[in-house]
Amino acid sequence: MQSLNLNLLIKKTNYHRPIIFNGVLWVLAFIILLFVFSKGKAPIKIDYIYTTVFIILLAIPVSINFYIYIPQLLKQEKYGFYILSFVINLLIFAFLSSWLLHPILDTIFPSYFFISYLSKPNILLVFIIFLVLTTLLKLAEDWFYFNTNENKILRLKNQQIETQLTTLRAQLNPHFLFNSLNVIYALALEKKDGVTNAIVQLSDVLRYVIYDSDTERVSIKDEISLLKNYIAFHNHRVETLNTTHFEIDIEEESFKIYPMLLLPLLENSFKHGVIAGQTNTPIKIKLHQNDKQFKFNISNANLNTKNQLEEKYSGVGIENLKNNLKLVYPNQHQFEVNETKDTFEVTLIINEG
Repeated sequence: MQSLNLNLLIKKTNYHRPIIFNGVLWVLAFIILLFVFSKGKAPIKIDYIYTTVFIILLAIPVSINFYIYIPQLLKQEKYGFYILSFVINLLIFAFLSSWLLHPILDTIFPSYFFISYLSKPNILLVFIIFLVLTTLLKLAEDWFYFNTNENKILRLKNQQIETQLTTLRAQLNPHFLFNSLNVIYALALEKKDGVTNAIVQLSDVLRYVIYDSDTERVSIKDEISLLKNYIAFHNHRVETLNTTHFEIDIEEESFKIYPMLLLPLLENSFKHGVIAGQTNTPIKIKLHQNDKQFKFNISNANLNTKNQLEEKYSGVGIENLKNNLKLVYPNQHQFEVNETKDTFEVTLIINEG
């Protein structure tokens, strides 16, 4: 089962728009400075020229701050170097602008007579205000972009998990049904009297598997009922009595777990640890719950029962269980398998705390 490529999806819906951000920023800056330079009166052509050149000179240190100092110093937590570089950048271009602004204007537009719109201290003040404000705007824009992407990633991860869990359940239910129908088929061939009861029990199990388990969490009580029904159903195909020992020690029946976690383990034990008329070692089940911890232990005889059909389909339930645990209980579970020549044992521990 392939997982979604989140990075690729994020790139396709990139909320970081530098062209739009800079376009809006400098249009607003132009309007504000034009208003300041024209002193609130209707601007004339010379005002537009002066403001345009001033904006160009102002954009150089702002761009250096945006695309060099912020990503390479501030975001790398080199705060001292960033403050020093910010101040040097500000002073250099503020003084250069105060010295070169009018010579540049006189050279490019010799037919116009430009007077000083701002004194040198005021030019420095404008540069300070603009660099500080644009830094704050840039950080706000980066914060918005980061949070938007984080939210997008979380939504995609949740969607991916839901898709994977749905797929896993879709695989598990037909797998369980396939094995159960084999039991019914075997009973029908042998014309055993219990076939009718077995069908009724199977319908109860399937009702839980298909409908009642279609939720995020179920109570331990419901899972225990499922296991008991499954055991009763499989006892129809095994002539040996007492094929299972079920030890239950739970503190709270309403304790919630993810549905269908335990059935694949029980199903696996019946499939590989019980043979009709030959089973001497019963399946031993211990279910313990205390506070926020849940422990399930199951062991069976290791009979090494394999055939071509099992070779093809074996392990589906166990692999689904492992995948479910990784998705639903990341870093909250332990899953151990101990196999010897005579026994096969699985222990599952879930810590909800």
